[in-house]
Order: sequence, then structure tokens, then C-alpha cells
Amino acid sequence: MTAIFDEGPPPPCPVPFNLAAHVLAAGTRHPDKVALAVIGLSGAERWSYARLEAAVRGTATGLLARGLEPGDRVLMRLGNTVEFPLAYLGAITAGLVPVPTSPQLTEPEVAGVIATTEPRLILRGDGIACPNDTGLPVLDEAALDAMRALPPAAYHMADPDRLAYIIYTSGTSGQPRAVMHAHRAIIAREMMHAGWYGLTGEDRLCHAGAFNWTFTLGTGLLDPWRAGATALIPAPGVTPAQLPLLLKRHDATLFAAAPGVYRKMLAAGSLPPLPRLRHGLAAGEKLSDAIRTRWHEATGTAIHEAYGMSECSTFISASPDRPAPPGTLGRPQKGRRVAIIGDDGAPVADDAEGTIAIRRDDPGLMLGYMGAPEATAEKFVGDWFRTGDRGAMDATGTVTYMGRADDMMNAGGYRVSPIEVEAALGLHPGIHEAAVTDIEVKEDARLVMAFYTGPEPLDPASLDAHCRARLAAYKCPHGFFHVESLPTGANGKLLRRALRPIYEALNGPA
Repeated sequence: MTAIFDEGPPPPCPVPFNLAAHVLAAGTRHPDKVALAVIGLSGAERWSYARLEAAVRGTATGLLARGLEPGDRVLMRLGNTVEFPLAYLGAITAGLVPVPTSPQLTEPEVAGVIATTEPRLILRGDGIACPNDTGLPVLDEAALDAMRALPPAAYHMADPDRLAYIIYTSGTSGQPRAVMHAHRAIIAREMMHAGWYGLTGEDRLCHAGAFNWTFTLGTGLLDPWRAGATALIPAPGVTPAQLPLLLKRHDATLFAAAPGVYRKMLAAGSLPPLPRLRHGLAAGEKLSDAIRTRWHEATGTAIHEAYGMSECSTFISASPDRPAPPGTLGRPQKGRRVAIIGDDGAPVADDAEGTIAIRRDDPGLMLGYMGAPEATAEKFVGDWFRTGDRGAMDATGTVTYMGRADDMMNAGGYRVSPIEVEAALGLHPGIHEAAVTDIEVKEDARLVMAFYTGPEPLDPASLDAHCRARLAAYKCPHGFFHVESLPTGANGKLLRRALRPIYEALNGPA
């Protein structure tokens, strides 16, 4: 048998279609139900479904009044506030294309985003980095707030395969890629409701991330709203140590977070009883068995893990109905067509190692990388999209993760290209060559570390400042190590896997 999983087609997508209309449809049946609660130690800010939809459609009216037309792109440089999802769905309502970006990006990084996506408008929060000489109109959060009360715009209904939004991911070439997604991508997310979450309209799902993280936007907001459930988002400033109390106080039934958040919650001390919590959800980076076990001991609930990427929504997962066997990711969700393929693009045998791949017609798969047709073409072989991750699939469809096929790093749930960081370091006049990798410095904690050659060791603080002027904070190395030479193979190619022994020789085993 070959390592391929096909359990039927995905759900059909209506035509004509609008992602925002689809997300908010369930709420129209319960307009007074709480759609969103921003929860903090001093209380909660609550939004009903009626208020949410009115604000989204009013925002759409305000954006169109600025002279924008369907298909125009809107760059989102917003902080961790409710304006983020309102602007995102407001733009999509109007047929515009939002480009959400991390607020940690630096001005040079944002300039690259602008050059690639060519937006017509920038939405900018206070203190969020953005070039001032773009010549583009800029709206602040006060202007967005004022749009909420405007008359509601009609949903722009059209082809579900048209461009809906663009998100950014680090490319293996070191060049961040603009990932284009269609309106139909929300249909693919519905396969997660049973295949990962066990989500129903009665749930209260708390996501630990900020509004402006795409993991939060999808799992924490869009999916609960599509199901008619209640989304709980911690207010800015809430720490992992404070989350258990908020889960208890607000009767959370589901909790979603990156594995590192679970680790910090457990390290903060004993957790209070959480009688309403059914289970936890994890994605963004590999969940360790140690965290899984400690969480179960502390709460009596399981953590169900999911695997996905910016180019496609999560498509392999454990779920309450199908827990993952120990040491595995779980199984492809119903409606997904997944295989483990070899270099020739053909599925390998059961239990054999290969590249995890998903069928190119999956509704959650990207339309492509904007402005990079060659990079897009390289990801496809035959009927399959190659993820770049290695795995094996047994005869039941259960997938075991075996690591990256390249040198991509994981920094707190963000995938980061080492080439991008090395390029920034190479601009320093005192550095001849640089190499970076992520290293597990303690259980379940991986940090980006940099190694460089040059005439003499450099001040770490100056190197840190150099990187922070050019890279988002999550991409910056946590340590800088001067070495006589970098490890290379017989052909002179850099061997990043050989950097960890150098780190251990300088610092001792992790």
C-alpha cells in the first residue's frame, strides 16, 4: 500500500460567495448572543453578533468611501486591538484584499511588503512601524472606530476562487513570501471543526494569542464565529500565568495556544480546577510529550495537536473523536487528500519516510506566492503541494512528523528563514560570514542563535541593536558567538546542523 489518505471530497463552496458573509452567517440567527469577549482581570468587553456584524459592514462602507474598489489591497499595520478583526472582515466584506502583518516588523521589512503587494491604503495603529514616505493614504484607529456606525455595506458576492487576503511567511530563499488565499479558504477551515476542535455553537473558545496573529484570527475568531460560538480573547497585558484564572472565570470550554504558552502556564504553578474545559488545542510548533503529559496531570484534559502552514490551513490533526496515537500528529481531516511523497512526486509505501503533501485542489491551499511564480511552481509536483516537512504515514492514515526537509527555524510559533537573518547580520561591517539556527536550550524552548566570523568578537548588545533595526523581534538571535570558521561540507555548503555542537562546546549541553 502507498502512503495516501483520501476519505472523500471537501465540502462544496457556494457560488457566488464572500468569506466574511459566510463567517458571520451563523450569528444572524442569534443576534444578541456574545460573539466576542475581550477578557482581563478587571472584567470583559463584550460584543454581540449583531454589534459585530454592524461594525464589520460599517467598516466596509467607510473603506469604500475612500475610493477603493473590489480587488484593491489594504495593508494592515494594527496592534493587538479589536480593530484588527473588524478591519480584516470589513475589507473582505467590501471585496477588498487585506494584508495583515505582524506589528513587530521593522520599517525596512514593511517597505518590502509594500513593494510586493502594492496596497492602495494603509491602516496604522499608534507606535506601529511603517515607512512615512510611501505616498499612500493612511487611516489611524480613530478613523476606523468612526466607521463602525456607518450604514452597512452589502457583501461583495463573486467567484469563491478570487483573491480574499494575503499573509506573509518566511521563504526558504530568505525572501519573505506573500501568500495569496481565496475566499473559499474558509470552507477548508470547516473541516477542522470536527477534525480538530470538536467545535459546536455552544462552545466558548479562548485563544491565548493576540488579535493580530493569524493563528488567533483563524482558530480564535473566524472559526468560532462560523460555528455561532463565543470567542474569548485575553486583553493586552494578560500573562500566561493569569490565563488559568480567566479560563475558569469565563467558563472556557476550549483553549487554544502555541505549545510555549502551555509550558509557561504550567511553570507558573498549580492550575485552578477548570470544570468546563473539555480539552486544549495546540499548533504553530511541535508539541512535546512532556507538555502534553503535564497538562493532563494538571487539568485532566487532553491537548489535541494540529499540523498546517501559512500556505494551507491545518489539515492533519488529533481530535476528541480521533485522538492521536503517542508520538504522532494524528490523521488528515475528513475531506483532505494527503500523501507522503518521494522526490518524484509519487506516494511512497506505508511507513516510509517522505515529504508531507496535500492535493493541489484542496480549498484551503494558497493561490500562490504574489510576484513569485517560480517559487510557487517549485512547491508543486504532479497533483501534490509539497510542504517541506518530512513524515511517514501508516496504513490507518496516521502521520508521524520527522522534521523539516530544509533549515527553516521555529521561533515561538513563527517560521523563520535562517537566510533572512544571516543576510541582515551580513550587513554588519565587522562580520565576514554568519550562520543561524534554532537550538533547544531547555525542554520545549527553542531560541535562534547566531554564529559569525570576523576579525574580532563584537559587542552582543550592538549586534542585537543591528538586528532589531532590520528584523522583527521574533526573528532576532538570542545569542551571538564569534567563531574562527563556519562548518561546511565537502562542496563548501554551510552545514547548519553542525552549529549545535559548536553551541554546546561554547556553553555546555542544553
